[in-house]
Parts: sequence; structure tokens; C-alpha cells
Amino acid sequence: MNAETQTTEYTIERLTSTNLADVERLYKAVYGRILPPGFLLKKYDTVFTAVKYVGFIAYNKQRTPIGYYGVIPCFMWIDDKRVLAAQSADTMTHPGYRNKGFFTELAQLTYALCRNNRINFVFGFPNQNSLPGFINKLGWQMTERMDCFIIPVNRSSWIRFFKKLPFVQRMLNRYQQVLLNRHSVQQHGVANSVFANGFGGVYRDYDYLNYKTYAPAKVIEMANSTLWVKAGTVLLIGDICLAPGDFDSMMYQVKKLASNLFVNEIHFHASPGTSLHHLFSERFKPIPSFPVIFKVLHGDYKLDEIKFTAADIDTF
Repeated sequence: MNAETQTTEYTIERLTSTNLADVERLYKAVYGRILPPGFLLKKYDTVFTAVKYVGFIAYNKQRTPIGYYGVIPCFMWIDDKRVLAAQSADTMTHPGYRNKGFFTELAQLTYALCRNNRINFVFGFPNQNSLPGFINKLGWQMTERMDCFIIPVNRSSWIRFFKKLPFVQRMLNRYQQVLLNRHSVQQHGVANSVFANGFGGVYRDYDYLNYKTYAPAKVIEMANSTLWVKAGTVLLIGDICLAPGDFDSMMYQVKKLASNLFVNEIHFHASPGTSLHHLFSERFKPIPSFPVIFKVLHGDYKLDEIKFTAADIDTF
């Protein structure tokens, strides 16, 4: 696989540690936001898998980044075996260069690079706008749709108004981290809950959980259980190490914490068929959320027996 492809209109180069800054520039052009310093460098440095910087950037003649597609290698645990896979992550096209085929071209180059590095399959959780392109143009298959459980937290309307003010948001973010630290435990992430049901899923060993510290999620204790959570406009539960019979007591304490964090809702995403999905659906209404899609590159897998929680999505 050549690291660079040249055309008369644009250049395509493989992602490296030195050109990641160009992905940050493209991110700002597409989303209007600046990422924290070093965020992408840590996100794409998956050296624990022996494969890193799996993606491609397109540049115009002026060396402006105009397109990007990248995946994040990780290990999955399937049928009592560790399997190298990757999650489809950031896909971006500069607003001035859309509908020119960059998405498909960069994706195909990335999949070829995955094959060369013995990545067995790629999985992802696209939004509704991206889903047709993955299915119809790139040959992915959809196995299920995760459900989201939204638990409201009673909060006055005046709080919602003041949270929109930038200086209030900054103060609130600092306050949330302080409060979460009071409940946090000294561990990185929690074990994957889907394994208890006999499903395959993301292999969260020490190396993976240490890698995931690039994101600001925390592990907290509520009742007799531990939760992997992320606080912002909502309290997002990534996954739960649930003590037997502890669900209702745990959720009572989580609701109290969410109220003190000044968030209006608690969110949790889970694959149908898992025990956590069952417990939440007995008490809260499931709302269809992320589609789960796969592109197999090597081997043969029972894809419908691979399950996920919110903690497995790269934005967590």
C-alpha cells in the first residue's frame, strides 16, 4: 500500500503522527470547533494493537486538507479468542468539496490498509445521514440498532437557560469534574458487560482501558455497583459492572448524582438481548439509536452475536 496517491486535482496521504494536525484543521472547518490539544494524537495512537494511524487524508493543490477517513484498531473477544478488528471513526469532507467521491475513495483505501494489517473486520455506529453510503456504496451490513434509554432528571427551566451561557458552561464543567471525582474509583473503565450474556464484544483489557484514558470518562461507585460515565449536557452511562439485585438502588443514587451535576437527563445505549438492555427496558422506554454495521475483511463471524454498549462508541 503506497502512503501517497497523486491526482491532478488532489493528493491522498496515509495518516501519520506528523499530519494529524491537518485532521484537526479539517475538523474545525467541518464542525466549527477546535479539539483539545493532543486529543487526536492519543485517539489514533493504538500501538497496543501493533497497528496505528489507519486512515487517509486528501489535500487540494494548496495543501488544504479536504477529506479524511480513519479507523481505530482494537481487539474483540469472540468465541474465547482475541480478534483484531477496528472501529470506523472520523469521516469528514470539507464543506467546499462535498459530493466529489472523497468518502468512497478514502474508505476503500483504508479498508485495503486494514486488510494488509490483518484487521479482520471493521464495525461502526453511523448517523442516519451516513448509513446509506456505508450500506449502498461500501458494502457494509447492518445487524441491529442499539436502543437509547433516556431518564429525565427534574431540573428547573431557569437552570437550562443559564447553562447556555459560555462562562456558566465553563464553571459547570469544572464543578462536574470535581463532583465526579468524589465518587470515582482508581480504575480505568469497567469490564464489558456483554460477555456475561455469552456475546462477543470489545476486549477491554488493561492496555485498551489505559488507551481509553484519552477521553474524559470516569468510573464511579453507586450503591454496590461501578459505572463508567461521562458528564456533559447529559450524564452518559457507558457501561455498568452491576452487583446482583442492585439495579434499582444504583439508579436511585445515579439520579441523585445527575441532579447534583445539573444535567436534565441520563442516557444509556445498549444492544438488544443483553442483560442491561433487559433491566433498563423493564423500567424505561427504549428509543432506537445507533445502527450497528460491519464490513468483514477476513474470516467468517456470527456478527449478530457481537453486542455493544455506549462505552464502545469512539465518542465516549
